[in-house]
Parts: sequence; structure tokens; C-alpha cells
Amino acid sequence: MTLQELTEEMHRFVASKGFYSESTPRPQVPRNLAISLVLEASEVLEHFQWGEVADPEALGDELADVALYLMQLASISGIDLEQSILNKLRKNQQREWPS
Repeated sequence: MTLQELTEEMHRFVASKGFYSESTPRPQVPRNLAISLVLEASEVLEHFQWGEVADPEALGDELADVALYLMQLASISGIDLEQSILNKLRKNQQREWPS
């Protein structure tokens, strides 16, 4: 499945829950999505709070939450995430890293 297909699947899920309706208590606007993205990223960190090893299934669930919010934020903001990632990789290849 491509990143675009995953994004479309995510939009179908969010729409099926009614979160794109005007009357939703959870408006899917960039600000709210950015907040949710950071909250989910914090939940990833929580798996390493007291050690170096995390349960792979639980960590996978949290990483998936981060990816879903990231894809939704990019899509709602009109950003081609796949192209942005490729552009950033090219920029990083040219970057000098301290040794």
C-alpha cells in the first residue's frame, strides 16, 4: 500500500467516525491535529521511560497513531508528505554532520 493509499484509508476511517462533520466535538483542523501528533509522540516516549526495550506490539500501535496524525495533518494542510520526505532526504544528503 502506498502512502497515498494509506492517507485515503485514514480519511475514510476519520469520516466514518463523523470527525469531518461541522458538528463534531473533535474538529480535524491543523492546530488540533498538530497537538494530537505531539501527544501521540509522547506516548511513544513513554514506552522507553524506564528502560531501553519496549513491547513491539504496543510500540507499533503508538507509532501507527503518530503516522496517522502525521498523514492527516499533511493532507489537511495540502502538503504532499511523500514528496516532502523525498525533498528532505535530498537536503539531508547535502548537509554536513558533525563527527
